[in-house]
Amino acid sequence: MFFDWTVLSRYWPDLLLGLLNTFWIVLIVLGLGAVIGLLIASLNLSEKRWAAIVGRAYVNCFRNIPEMVLIFWVYFCLPQLINVNLSALLTGVLALALAAGANLGEIFRAGIQAVPKGQREGAMALGLSAIPLWGCVVLPQALRQMLAPIVNYTTELLKQSTLLSVIGVMEVAHSAFTLGGQTFRYLEFFTAIGVFFFLIIFPFSVFARHLMHSRGRLAR
Repeated sequence: MFFDWTVLSRYWPDLLLGLLNTFWIVLIVLGLGAVIGLLIASLNLSEKRWAAIVGRAYVNCFRNIPEMVLIFWVYFCLPQLINVNLSALLTGVLALALAAGANLGEIFRAGIQAVPKGQREGAMALGLSAIPLWGCVVLPQALRQMLAPIVNYTTELLKQSTLLSVIGVMEVAHSAFTLGGQTFRYLEFFTAIGVFFFLIIFPFSVFARHLMHSRGRLAR
């Protein structure tokens, strides 16, 4: 079998549409995951024992269930439990967002805890209220700690988004599989999306390593 470039030139709009859908899915999942993650981080940082137990239970549950199993469960089981028909896109986004909430929650918690306790105590001694304390002292320092792990997780989420093809979500992997079935040219389409993901994820990975090295130099 030889590589036929004309196949890609003929069907590149379909692949591009699948790629754009992938980006939208990742952005929506990150947004929902950030909201869930903030809630979970606040529970884990709470001084109330019941809140910490709930937060840890959520993290332990959704970080230890494979994303594929979670996608299948939300797609096949959740609609039966709530007796509501849900689209493949909605269930796929929900499944990835639940897992993202657990991972981002841990990133947020670690970033906040990395801020020296003396910074908060000093700000409180100066009479700062909660909003300027967090907005001007804690969060700017915590964000510097969080940025590299968030970038790393975004690259993982880009790869995980291809799992949604198994439930029929029209992202880039599903587009490649569909076009390959129509033309019997799987080599071209799956090679193309492999190149797409490499060109997107590799710069993110380099950027994340740069952020981590910069953070290490600042810490010294």
